Amino acid sequence: MNTLNQAFSVRFSYSVFFTDQLFNPANDVLATFFDQQSTGVTRKKVLFVLDSGVVAAHNNLPEAIKTYITERVPSVDLVPELITLPGGEAAKNDPNLVRELVDAVDRYGIDRHSFVVAIGGGSILDMVGYAAAISHRGVRHIRIPTTVLSQNDSGVGVKNGVNYRGKKNFLGTFAPPVAVFNDSQFLTTLDDRDWRAGISEAIKVALIKDHTFFAWIEANAQALARRDMAAMEYLIHRCADMHMQHISGGDPFEMGSSRPLDFGHWSAHKLEQLTNFELRHGEAVAIGIALDTLYSNQLGWLTDADTNRVLTTLRTLGFVLYQPMLDTDDSAGILKGLSEFREHLGGQLTIMLLQGIGQGVEVHEIDPDGVRQAISTLKEQESYAQAA
Repeated sequence: MNTLNQAFSVRFSYSVFFTDQLFNPANDVLATFFDQQSTGVTRKKVLFVLDSGVVAAHNNLPEAIKTYITERVPSVDLVPELITLPGGEAAKNDPNLVRELVDAVDRYGIDRHSFVVAIGGGSILDMVGYAAAISHRGVRHIRIPTTVLSQNDSGVGVKNGVNYRGKKNFLGTFAPPVAVFNDSQFLTTLDDRDWRAGISEAIKVALIKDHTFFAWIEANAQALARRDMAAMEYLIHRCADMHMQHISGGDPFEMGSSRPLDFGHWSAHKLEQLTNFELRHGEAVAIGIALDTLYSNQLGWLTDADTNRVLTTLRTLGFVLYQPMLDTDDSAGILKGLSEFREHLGGQLTIMLLQGIGQGVEVHEIDPDGVRQAISTLKEQESYAQAA
């Protein structure tokens, strides 16, 4: 028998820039990036895709983009149409939007050395990144996240995707961006729900990796709740840094059956679906964190004091930690999220729990009755907290 074996590695590198008022003509960050990308051989094109909610909150954004690119980046050609699409989870549920973007890549001649720039929340970034990745087997993609959740978590990672057959991120790719630009100006117009929702991802990564960071969030929970920008900028930078360290240090394309950064997510993904995505992703994650924290406590791994610290911090930030769909206990209910979570990765079920604050541990079995007890406890505690 003759056998040919092949092995190779590919190096990925990209930067996450932190700035304010990215499209202000006095801001050099984006112009410098594009200048560094210029080869002088062929001109590159740039196609912008905008989240309609962001445009509504920053109605001068399209004109600011046109002015900035024209005046500050003469080395690239701006596609005349700035495509505006609806954001939120609906962007990932509508296959027509992906087709529309692929058609635009074809119509405007966006080649593999040109750029598709997405400006918006995590859903728009996921969908646009997916469309860019499947066009020409990969068009260069730039992300400009506009929410807390996308600036500190999803926007700085390597995953893109859309929902399919009611399953979150069933279709997707691992395709790193060429750059990410976090502009704090976009955070100023977020409503309170979106401001709060993204903080749950920072709590998640702190609980499984860094007790000092969790203690900082705990101490600054009230400042974050009242929208202190300096506190939020620190939280986003630290959380993004920890996510990027994880990506570079382990299994960035999730070839194994473990997804350590998804603490609290097995139930969160299912809750989003059960509520028809009325829950923000970050809101569902906060509930998932609370649920898995209580489950860890039931196992005797997490002290009552530390469990209370986690739940109190979440409530101080304004999260509601019980949702009636948690009690859906039929074949399509919340516990179905366990099998769907395993199926998404393949292999054995792998769930992250807590052995202490800052000490995540992977388990491969979850007791359904234990989950039901944690839900019951959470419901009782939340009822008491809301009445207080």
